[in-house]
Amino acid sequence: MAVFRVAIVGAGPAGIFVADLLRNSERSFEVSIDLFDQLPAPYGLVRYGVAPDHPRIKGIVNSLRQVIDDDEIRLLGNVCYGRDITLTDLKRHYHAVIFTTGATKDARLTIQGADLPGSFGAGSFVSWYDGHPDVPRDWSLNHKAVAVIGNGNVALDVTRMLARRVNELATTEMPKSILDQFERSQVTDIHVIGRRGPLQVKFTPLELRELGELPDVDILLDENDFVSDEASELAKATNKQTQIIDRVFTAWRSREPIGANRRIHFHFHSKPIEIFGANQVEGVRLERTEPDGEGGARGTGRTLDLPVDAVYSAIGYFGTELPDIPFDRLRGVIPNRAGRAIDDSDQRVHGVYASGWIKRGPVGLIGATKSDAIETVQSLLSDQADWWTPSDPSPDSVTSLLKDRGVKFTTLEGWHRLDEYEIGLGAREGRQRVKVIPREQMVEISNNV
Repeated sequence: MAVFRVAIVGAGPAGIFVADLLRNSERSFEVSIDLFDQLPAPYGLVRYGVAPDHPRIKGIVNSLRQVIDDDEIRLLGNVCYGRDITLTDLKRHYHAVIFTTGATKDARLTIQGADLPGSFGAGSFVSWYDGHPDVPRDWSLNHKAVAVIGNGNVALDVTRMLARRVNELATTEMPKSILDQFERSQVTDIHVIGRRGPLQVKFTPLELRELGELPDVDILLDENDFVSDEASELAKATNKQTQIIDRVFTAWRSREPIGANRRIHFHFHSKPIEIFGANQVEGVRLERTEPDGEGGARGTGRTLDLPVDAVYSAIGYFGTELPDIPFDRLRGVIPNRAGRAIDDSDQRVHGVYASGWIKRGPVGLIGATKSDAIETVQSLLSDQADWWTPSDPSPDSVTSLLKDRGVKFTTLEGWHRLDEYEIGLGAREGRQRVKVIPREQMVEISNNV
């Protein structure tokens, strides 16, 4: 029976879903799947994008692990596409490639002063506290007043992590080096800024409720932000999530401050128009907005200067351009039709596919990622006449190539070793896990060096 060799670049949920669908698809040929990732460990944003105080969300790792433990899927970690292996290499050894590299860069905040020292992308902060091996290990938390721009769940994650005390984080998988920096945090006030009203937020109700359960934290709201309009009333009447969010805010508005050591201030109907400061962030200028009658907001021309020492922009993620692959620089995705890559002339790029956030942009949760995978796999399997014709499709040829180039790649067995090592570190301290951060150490443990 013929063997179809496919490379999947990106071992996060999107790539693993694609691999699972491929191995279980109805077909008249065998399939051999190599799942590449530039990091030594799999799971992508589940490992490096979910706040460590949310272990139940990381429970998805259990289902992902069941997929990659299958014999039809080979994991090759610590392999960087474009450096360690190229598109030319993939064409020589596979019939097709599916890119599932996600969107890991911060979307750029395009206002004056966004590049001042003290202005950060929220994604970079998340990567730091999640122990990503490729970000600097030091993060200054010596700012007292901090602005978080955005009304999505990442903004809430950043806010919650800044508001927590270190003893609440000491039970998580955070290494001591990160915990030590949280212990030295000077943050007392966190200002969460959104340009629309409280019923147009993108928070999920669960995330929002959790914020109100933080000990020694006051949540402060401005009654002027809760003037209702027709669009908000319609949202409350027709959307269950909006109803819950409205109840959460209503309960918070009736709370009396307790004089807590840390405070979370919500600023709705506030559009950031400038970050100002002489040599570093000293404040953010906000324009007051009002409902536009359609669920959006329009400026009023009235401004307010909010003194803060740092700004975290949580306005979304953006994809990274891949060598030799078409890229939409406006949307941050691989341009495609039903997962099939297309070039600047709107022509098919045979053998190249995309799934997940690099396909559709950084919107939607796990359910949308699964739908993406279904569509892309259906396109791939119906394109047999357009697949590449590899000159050397043998599985051993790929690992030989990596070895010849001096690539210290990791495997599934190596991930199991690293996984057991981190669990062992945690067990010594009564925790579920303590994460290993340095890439070199991850590789050494994985390869049992």
